Amino acid sequence: MSTRHALDAAALAEVESRLAATDELLANSYPGDDGRRQPIHTAYVPADRFAPELPAQWGADALNAAGGFAGLAALAQKLGLEDPAALAELVAAKLNSEPIEDLRLDFEDGFGVRSDAEEDAAVVEAARQVAQAVADGVAPPFIGIRFKCFEAPTRARALRTLDLFISELVAQGPLPEGLVLTLPKVTTIDQVEAMVYVCEKLEEVHGLPAGRLRFEVQMETPQLILSHEGTVPSAALIHAGKGRVSSLHYGTYDYSASLGIAAAYQSMEHPAADYAKNVMQVAVAGTGVHLSDGSTNILPLGDAEAMESAWALHARLVRRHLERGIYQGWDLHQNQLATRYLATYAFYREGFEAAAARLRNYVHKVESAIMDEPATAKALANFIRRGMICGALTAEEITAKAEISVTTLESIALARATQTEESNA
Repeated sequence: MSTRHALDAAALAEVESRLAATDELLANSYPGDDGRRQPIHTAYVPADRFAPELPAQWGADALNAAGGFAGLAALAQKLGLEDPAALAELVAAKLNSEPIEDLRLDFEDGFGVRSDAEEDAAVVEAARQVAQAVADGVAPPFIGIRFKCFEAPTRARALRTLDLFISELVAQGPLPEGLVLTLPKVTTIDQVEAMVYVCEKLEEVHGLPAGRLRFEVQMETPQLILSHEGTVPSAALIHAGKGRVSSLHYGTYDYSASLGIAAAYQSMEHPAADYAKNVMQVAVAGTGVHLSDGSTNILPLGDAEAMESAWALHARLVRRHLERGIYQGWDLHQNQLATRYLATYAFYREGFEAAAARLRNYVHKVESAIMDEPATAKALANFIRRGMICGALTAEEITAKAEISVTTLESIALARATQTEESNA
């Protein structure tokens, strides 16, 4: 007896036709992770204080503030982190080799309001210093500027600063591969669309490839969480950005102040902050756009007791946003680098063995008490991959514990290919 099919080729064609728009939406607006590196932090410095030697100096200052290798180990122990000696060794190496992953030269709040002549001169000099740092091989992997916002009082100055910076960088040579531009205090999608136009114009004038200039959006106003129409602009602006929005960054203090939260209670862990970041996290899901938490303004300065208290707070806040699936945050002072890396490395190393075992069992089809699905395997691989990229884990550790190659790890994390068992891993 033959099986009858009610849904023939004509029915399939009809379904294909009805879902063509959905297919296009998913492909264009939700392409997923493109594999580009996400820095674990963004450090901010006033633009006129940058020099090529600044990253190395920050690393040396951070190590010195912690008391060297022994001090890092002691700090890790006080913070209750596992294997303090191993963490100290890894963090000391990071502070010597790549102390800052992402650096923003600030022409906004950190620079303040100055005369046009003074800011013009500072912009040109900043571009030259950035170009020199890149040429000398001492620039962080990601580097760029935060200019003033596109609101009416500062709009012209913002455009002038951006124009001068890009023009001088182009004059100095190829743009830095990790160039980042930050658009602050965004309130409407129109401002994002205006930034898209500006990027297109700069590319046209300077002969840059289309799409070369991308930018971050700083979420510092409630209007991006809920508009006057009841919509969620932080989600819509990503798609209005035409592929140029690289990241959404939460601005702790401007956002808190805009809600009327008293200064003493403004924090990365205030319920209002969590709500905003939860909305942003949903907005970026599947788009390939990164998400960053903000900063704490309690700095490790002063006497030993004050420094230890600030380090403990910073380490806890770093761990907190990592556990919530936000893998980047801000650092405002070099002394915060010690706890940025200690807390981040501890997060990945403490979870590594369990994640590696589950991923090994999934790849090699080993029966276990936990039955993971492809989506979970992808999350496990992403966790390990992030730990490797920032320096918390080594390729050798991954190969030994997960019994897979780094290539296989990448393919699972980025869902680039169907994974088969590696019998000779």
